Amino acid sequence: MTKNDEVSFTSSALKIAPFLHQQTKPSLPFFSQLVQTKLTFLYSLLTRTRLPNSPLLCSASLSLTRPSSPGSDPKSLPILCSASLSLSQSQLRDSTQSDSVVAQQKSGGASGVHGPSRYDEERVLISEVLVRNKDGEELERKDLEAEALAALKACRANSALTVREVQEDVHRVISSGYFCSCMPVAVDTRDGIRLVFQVEPNQEFHGLVCEGASVLPTKFLQDAFRGGYGKVVNIKQLDEVISSINSWYMERGLFGMVSNAEILSGGIIRLQIAEAEVNDISIRFLDRKTGEPTKGKTKPETILRQLTTKKGQVYSMLQGKRDVDTVLTMGIMEDVSFIPQPAEDTGKVDLIMNVVERPNGGFSAGGGISSGTTSGSLPGLIGSFAYSHRNVFGRNQKLNISLERGQIDSIFRINYTDPWIEGDDKRTSRTIMVQNSRTPGNLVHGNQPVNNSLTIGRVAAGIEFSRPLRPKWSGTVGLIFQHAGARNEKGDPKIKDHYNSPLTASGKNHDDMLLAKFESVYTGSGDHGSSMFVFNMEQGLPLWPEWLFFNRVNTRARKGVEIGPALCLLSLSGGHVMGNFSPHEAFAIGGTNSVRGYEEGAVGSGRSYAVGSGEISFPVLGPVEGVFFADYGTDLGSGSSVPGDPAGARLKPGSGYGYGFGIRVDSPLGPLRLEYAFNDRHAKRFHFGVGHRN
Repeated sequence: MTKNDEVSFTSSALKIAPFLHQQTKPSLPFFSQLVQTKLTFLYSLLTRTRLPNSPLLCSASLSLTRPSSPGSDPKSLPILCSASLSLSQSQLRDSTQSDSVVAQQKSGGASGVHGPSRYDEERVLISEVLVRNKDGEELERKDLEAEALAALKACRANSALTVREVQEDVHRVISSGYFCSCMPVAVDTRDGIRLVFQVEPNQEFHGLVCEGASVLPTKFLQDAFRGGYGKVVNIKQLDEVISSINSWYMERGLFGMVSNAEILSGGIIRLQIAEAEVNDISIRFLDRKTGEPTKGKTKPETILRQLTTKKGQVYSMLQGKRDVDTVLTMGIMEDVSFIPQPAEDTGKVDLIMNVVERPNGGFSAGGGISSGTTSGSLPGLIGSFAYSHRNVFGRNQKLNISLERGQIDSIFRINYTDPWIEGDDKRTSRTIMVQNSRTPGNLVHGNQPVNNSLTIGRVAAGIEFSRPLRPKWSGTVGLIFQHAGARNEKGDPKIKDHYNSPLTASGKNHDDMLLAKFESVYTGSGDHGSSMFVFNMEQGLPLWPEWLFFNRVNTRARKGVEIGPALCLLSLSGGHVMGNFSPHEAFAIGGTNSVRGYEEGAVGSGRSYAVGSGEISFPVLGPVEGVFFADYGTDLGSGSSVPGDPAGARLKPGSGYGYGFGIRVDSPLGPLRLEYAFNDRHAKRFHFGVGHRN
């Protein structure tokens, strides 16, 4: 018997990873159903006879099937890919000489698997290796023939091959991505055995059908597939596109992925997208101590209307995080979390929001400093007492009653706020306010003789409405009535000060005014060093003849720039008032929140003003910061236009600057500021404050 006259090949199984694999699995179970492909090769080489020039035929079959299961959706089941390969002699002298060893590996089980036979490593000499189409003819596209030949590693002319090496090269041809089938055919010629790989290229790409994608942009898909139009579909490149689609969902925190892909007749690629829609959202209250479910005091609809995540939307983890932050800013919750769970409907998700409520209200007491008081045994110190309820009627409505009392200052205030008026879709809030205050009058009418100090008493009531206008912008409108007048240290009304300057615009003991208010605020990130802009306008409405008629405009702007570890903060403010207004309502310049190095209001007071400030702060140690600053303020020559010219009577300069240094310490009350300043008149002064400058 000559060499290779009788060769038997046992079966060999090979599994390849699916080309539609998922790189990263979502956290929910219903996303764990990935497209899986199992490829099992069954090789059986029958005994070859000694007939001369008798070709050794190789046949193979490839099938894509879905297993059927009662009650299951065929489209949701994975595709099973199986192939069988056999080599046989075309003419057999005796059928009894065809001894074959067949081994079959069933998907999902290990029983019945035969180990490698002693014939596996026996080699057959190959004289020539060719690539042809499935009909055995030359490929029309030479580039595809070159791709197939380039994929072959072991199969070369004049080489002795084993079945395992042929298997591996068949796998490499398929793995190149350009071919949907590959059948090796061995032909016995007078020059030796010719090995022909009969391949079937994939179809050319001529269109795309995408199903189930409600949030995936059409342009993204067009850009992803644009380069492949009119070209043979490459499965590896298709896999990369599918991975990019899955990454698009992941980067945006969306629960979505490609669940299936197939190539239809005519070169149409069909993608099926699985997006997890929100099926239901529920609120679950947890006990603060035990963490067990309990009955909450807040109405669920009050929380639900704060959420931007709605039923029917594709669930986004990033959007869910923003919703959690929004609920926390309501001020009535200690802890908030979203728990997604699979819904009964496949592909949907139920959201459970766990919330832990804070105590609704209580009493508080504290203290502070008023920058308007600079004389007396305890200058500027004030005490406060307050009662607050954060969640009136379980609708997140706020009630605050507070009393602040100092040596001269006193403020009694009642505020009732509804952060979101029911039935409004613009998040409009409403605040009702009643206030009775007494503040020092030395900002404009200072330098009174001893035991002849002035206070300004105001009784005000009004209503304001606020809403977001656009991202980072908010607006407020309101209507406020105010009754204001000046009194001496005994509480008696006064209409003129020590310099015979009028204290009221009407010449009576008090001035009445009805103010229409408009305010627009821009805030950057919300940090102290971020950009900020405030525009405020008040219009006096003379509904009664004695009510004041005037217009007052005030604006502030701030810009922070980081320079290494330091922060450079620039701020500018200005304002103007026209009409008949109370003299004590003039713009006062100078002091801790204006031009440092001067006492409160010591630079000037006028109908107009402008104040600029620059600061450079830098970290020193832990919560301690150092700061250098410079301020400048002017009344723009408007001091004499205030009724009675109180600034001119007190010889205020009308403009001035100050500069200095200081330290700041972070505290639960806010930054504690201690600053030492010099002014342009060679005076020196300490300034102490709590919180950021206005």
